[in-house]
Amino acid sequence: MTAIDTTDDVGQLAHLARSVSALRAQVAQCIVGQDTVIDGVLTALLAGGHSLLIGVPGLAKTLLVSTIAEALELSFNRVQFTPDLMPGDITGTELVEEDPASGHRAFRFVPGPVFANVLLADEINRTPPKTQAALLQAMQEHQVTAAGKTYALPDPFFVLATQNPIEQEGTYPLPEAQLDRFMLELRVGYPSRDEEEAVVERTTGSRSAVIRPVLDAVALRGMQGLVRRIPVSKGLVRAAVSLARMTRPQDVDAPGFIREYVEWGAGPRASQYLVLGAKARAAMDGRPMADLDDVKSVAAAVLRHRIVTNFSAEAADRKSEDIVAELVRGKEWGAAT
Repeated sequence: MTAIDTTDDVGQLAHLARSVSALRAQVAQCIVGQDTVIDGVLTALLAGGHSLLIGVPGLAKTLLVSTIAEALELSFNRVQFTPDLMPGDITGTELVEEDPASGHRAFRFVPGPVFANVLLADEINRTPPKTQAALLQAMQEHQVTAAGKTYALPDPFFVLATQNPIEQEGTYPLPEAQLDRFMLELRVGYPSRDEEEAVVERTTGSRSAVIRPVLDAVALRGMQGLVRRIPVSKGLVRAAVSLARMTRPQDVDAPGFIREYVEWGAGPRASQYLVLGAKARAAMDGRPMADLDDVKSVAAAVLRHRIVTNFSAEAADRKSEDIVAELVRGKEWGAAT
């Protein structure tokens, strides 16, 4: 595909920006505030990536995901992750069926909840690694293998997972390989006083929101293709790669605080997602080209869950989010543009 350079492409880009505004309006009927999180989820959807939403209970994480799926007219399944959940409960299982006429028995695959456009993995860290691993192939390759046969997942396919950062008893931290498959880690914070008052008024009255679909799967796939055609300069690519590489303490360009506090830095997926996220942000604003500010806008969500800090960081009370913020504030990585 070529870059955006025709009148038709510009018109499609304007349509994408209007559709994003309409999506925000539909979601706002159910969700008060959380604009940064909503934009983050929409960024990942347009870029074809998965999102991990982290926040305490009661902040409408599940409602946000289901509302977006409804506004996009996408198939939606929710799995409540628990310690006794098995891989087959997610991917599907094979059942033995008998033909009443011939008496012949044969196996039939029954698809699990992963066969949907949007899979909400609720409290994803509450299930053991064996079950968490059931999503690895689905998230990366958009397919599931069962009993030696591979089944394609619906297109588009997204995993939107939630995680409670407070209660850690009975939880299993996600392995780095799975965290790396999430394009963005989005932090869902407490609402402001005005927003909380609005939430209480809405949820204690008789009014019920009616969500009208804005886009369907076909339109969303077209917009994902349009996002990938948003051009970026070679300088911007160099800047995104430099930012990702500077998180690695072994890299010659890594700042001193990275060498001091970081055990492992972000991999190549981070570089890819920084550029894809920048393209999606530009498209959401109706702009035909991404810039350095777009990279900065997604940098924290792309990088913070990909950085493994060491004991020195724990002793100094330095979180990965603080380290990423300090890195993004530096001018060295953006000098390539």
